Amino acid sequence: MSENQKTVYGPVHSWRFGSSLGLDPIFEISTCSFNCIYCQLGNIQKITTERKIYVPTEKVITDFKEFLDKPFEVITFSGSGEPTLALNLKEIAEQIKILKPQIPLLCLTNSTLLHLPEVQENLQIMDRVIVKLDASNNKTLQQMNRPADGVSLESIIAGIKAFKAVYKGKLDVQMMFMPVNLNQLEDLAILLKEIQPDTVQLNTPLRPYPIEWNRDSRGNHTENRSYTTRTLKVVTKEEAETIQNTLRERTNLNILSVYRE
Repeated sequence: MSENQKTVYGPVHSWRFGSSLGLDPIFEISTCSFNCIYCQLGNIQKITTERKIYVPTEKVITDFKEFLDKPFEVITFSGSGEPTLALNLKEIAEQIKILKPQIPLLCLTNSTLLHLPEVQENLQIMDRVIVKLDASNNKTLQQMNRPADGVSLESIIAGIKAFKAVYKGKLDVQMMFMPVNLNQLEDLAILLKEIQPDTVQLNTPLRPYPIEWNRDSRGNHTENRSYTTRTLKVVTKEEAETIQNTLRERTNLNILSVYRE
């Protein structure tokens, strides 16, 4: 376990958004409604859809104030699990907005709770929401994302569509590609056309998988790691280019790739 006791981390370099300050509304242990085989947190300690206050708002704001003088371009809610599990997500975001009104707020979500009206309402304060979509069928969802009981691809897609219908900010889809879902481009293109996001972000697990959870793994894009990891199978730059071109041709959407750097 890391000695890091801060709910705020970074700033880290995001290939998508530049210099990003991370906010962690989960914090104590890794807690998520997914247990993705590629997760930067490693094997999730608590797989759940339970929404509650995981860390007090006051703790996050106190930690955030220590970073006020640091340069960063965006503030991203992510951290130790699925941020929409936090009942005080909106409350935290509102207070952050007061302290840094000029900095865009982003939220990375796995989309599993977007069908809930209260979650949709909580996310309205975000300038950009990035939803996850890795699978075009439930078999692959179970293989890659290993969701909590009761979560299905159908509920995820319905939630994304319901949220997009009421959300006024920018909605992006992030997709993780590994050998297990490379054969699903046509079906994924159909889903993307239904969702019509502002941007599609193509990723592959270039960061290794932690053997066990360590708080220092949050947003760690460097080679400097105090924890043990193992390398995962990724798609090559050439494969990523094929994916990008195929999805762009099928959807006419703005498609970005992690390999663009």
